[in-house]
Amino acid sequence: MQKRDSTKEPSQFSRDLREYGSFLRMYFRLRGYGWFSRFEGGKDFLVDLLYRKRGRYARPFLHFGTISLVFLLITVGPLVLQDNNETDNPNAIGPVLNTATAYAPDFYTLQAEEVQQYRGGEIITHVVEEGETLSSIAERYGLQVDTILWENDLTATSKIQPGDELHILPVDGVRHKVTRGETIYSIGKRYGLDESQVQVIVDYPFNEFLNDETFELVIGQYLMVPQGIIRTSTTTTRTVVTTLTPDAGSVSATGSFIWPASGGISQGYSFYHKALDISNRGGGPILSADAGVVTVAGWVDNSGYGNRVIVDHGNGYTTLYAHMSSISVRVGQRVNRGNVLGQMGSTGRSTGTHLHFEIRQGGALLNPLTFLR
Repeated sequence: MQKRDSTKEPSQFSRDLREYGSFLRMYFRLRGYGWFSRFEGGKDFLVDLLYRKRGRYARPFLHFGTISLVFLLITVGPLVLQDNNETDNPNAIGPVLNTATAYAPDFYTLQAEEVQQYRGGEIITHVVEEGETLSSIAERYGLQVDTILWENDLTATSKIQPGDELHILPVDGVRHKVTRGETIYSIGKRYGLDESQVQVIVDYPFNEFLNDETFELVIGQYLMVPQGIIRTSTTTTRTVVTTLTPDAGSVSATGSFIWPASGGISQGYSFYHKALDISNRGGGPILSADAGVVTVAGWVDNSGYGNRVIVDHGNGYTTLYAHMSSISVRVGQRVNRGNVLGQMGSTGRSTGTHLHFEIRQGGALLNPLTFLR
């Protein structure tokens, strides 16, 4: 009768136990991804709703959502973002955290496409890896090289080495620390924005002000200046191009949209500004981009749109015209393409005379430049 080798049983049991532990860890990790994705979906819906409303309670809700997200990342993040590679050392216990890849790439995989672009306004730290260059890092995060240079006090001739840490802004532009006597207008001018383009500072959803009506700043606070540039004698910077719109009133085929105003495009469509801003210091008439029925006319609440008109075109599309100084139509009125809806102004959350123009379909805000003729 053959004796059982009892020395093999503990070894087999240990292996089985490790395999079971690995299975449990992978199971809860996958479950965590699902929970986190659903949480992000709900947060994105709430943020989008608050942004469209632009009401007095938008900021408290946005702050609460951001704080909740940070809390979740601090408490659950280390487990979710843990690298799946295990050490080859049989005496080691548990997985080994790869510090070289525990930054933005893992964070990005957990976010919805739109959240990836602004990351809650967070400035992340990127650890330079072997073979990376400033241009490859900029491409990785969808930024201009200049944005990385400016934020990290580098020049076009600067060299980076593996292990260096770079601050990565959520959008192209400049991060500015407010000093005494500065206003959003003086800051915008410093970074190449004219008065009509300063609106981008106000519209960036993670900039805060002491007063939302006067845009008062606090000494020492940081302000993001999207589209801002730093001009120096030794660097070549990108320029902010102001596209000139054609004269309003030209007629297009049925179902398409004409330009609603005459002026320059001071702010285009972006993830935090899902509209088109057309500025004209002299003001001017606002025209209906297509025929339809007026569903909203006036300053109907305390939101940042100010005086506005919404036209339902009866084909699934609606258009919104905001910040008007005066309104020439009433609710229920039918308007033809090119009819005057009112005059360009600066009511509501606005830094200067311009038209804030939106095209909506089923609740989604579309890029007007893909429709205008």
